[in-house]
Amino acid sequence: MGTAVVPSSMEVSIPLGDQKDGSFVGRPNPKGLDAGALFVLKSQGSWWHCGYHLTTSIVAPVLLSIPFAMSLLGWVAGTMCLAVGAAVTFYSYNLLSLVLEQQAHLGQRQLRFRDMAHDILGPAWGKYFVGPLQFAICYGAVVACTLLGGQSLKFIYLLYRPDGKMQLYQFISMFGGLTLFLAQLPSFHSLRHINLVSLVLCLAYSACALGGSINVGNSANAPPKDYSLVGSRVDRLLGAFNGISIISTTYASGIIPEIQATLAPPVKGKMFKGLSVCYSVIVTTYFSVGISGYWAFGNQSKGTVLTNFMGETKPLLPTWFLLMTNIFCLLQLSAVAVVYMQPTNERFEKKLADPKMDQFSARNVVPRLIARSLSVVVATTVATMLPFFGDIMALFGAFGCIPIDFILPMVLYNVAFKPSKRSLIFWVNTTIIAVFSVLVVIGGVASVRQIAIDAKAYRLFANV
Repeated sequence: MGTAVVPSSMEVSIPLGDQKDGSFVGRPNPKGLDAGALFVLKSQGSWWHCGYHLTTSIVAPVLLSIPFAMSLLGWVAGTMCLAVGAAVTFYSYNLLSLVLEQQAHLGQRQLRFRDMAHDILGPAWGKYFVGPLQFAICYGAVVACTLLGGQSLKFIYLLYRPDGKMQLYQFISMFGGLTLFLAQLPSFHSLRHINLVSLVLCLAYSACALGGSINVGNSANAPPKDYSLVGSRVDRLLGAFNGISIISTTYASGIIPEIQATLAPPVKGKMFKGLSVCYSVIVTTYFSVGISGYWAFGNQSKGTVLTNFMGETKPLLPTWFLLMTNIFCLLQLSAVAVVYMQPTNERFEKKLADPKMDQFSARNVVPRLIARSLSVVVATTVATMLPFFGDIMALFGAFGCIPIDFILPMVLYNVAFKPSKRSLIFWVNTTIIAVFSVLVVIGGVASVRQIAIDAKAYRLFANV
């Protein structure tokens, strides 16, 4: 679908003559940037760096939940949802990139999602919709990564001490300490090497998940392979939409403009290359893990395939293998958490730092250290208090990730480029907007229902 309707950067008619020697004639003047844009969103990266950032923002250990999502959908619908999710998000992120390129050529290079909404849709959209929605998604992702990191640490602990007495909140606090250290890296661009390692790590634990699923599926201890959908008709229907929300969340980013902002000008064509790197990793990991995990465990697939590897009474795989896989996940989660802290960091810098002074002056370093540390402490505290945060993230997927990643890029493109109502791209965009708007409502209902069901087990600081 992408090759049929996505115009390339070379096909877009954009006024030229607005960019000279890497600077822009018009707003914003690089010398007049606020501290958030100047210090956090440094425009110094290459398209390779962009690919690393994109991969870390999308490909995370949450992909290990794809077999569970497929168990709610079945073989045909599950595989189709994976394919459609990849095609639509690749398409929508490219559209978003083209809009950003157009605005840059017009002398209005936008470095933040809320800037795009402000300039293209109107001030209220940036201030009251896109800004708060993006902040909730990104900070929620930090909380979720902290929770998952703590659960991964606890998993490792129980591998060697099955009767251990340490509680989940202790492990979450340990992971929060690692995030606290990494959060002090000054800019998004400074994460490029960490995000390269993150890309390698996601390939590593995906390979482990693939190999583990094949090994278990062919072993004597293999569970019965039942691919039927379980539950009443209502349960199956709402479960299917919950599965769609989960898959949508795995493809979500929410920080595409901020990632494109890290590119050194001129930006034309670089984002497409970065997205190509990212989606080559996505296709490799999502489909291999989803299909192999669902094949091995069928409708008995757990929230994450690693839980299935533990078996009912004893681990189905060697301890060293489970340890290695969890370490890969744990390390990548720390990178994902720091990437999603960047919009929060940018806001802190904008409010607290002085762009007229050096980034590493005492005047700017002290407020940065305090603000970022408090941000991590709050996220860690929320993660320890709400260990069922996964259910809340499914709700974010329905009401947050789908609108900002599947719907808003189409709206921004149609408003910015004003394609003819007779053109294919206009109707493709309009169809995607309509379909995913329906999914927002139904997916939201399914997520709220799941929270209500699980609420019976909710308890602050629960040791799950």
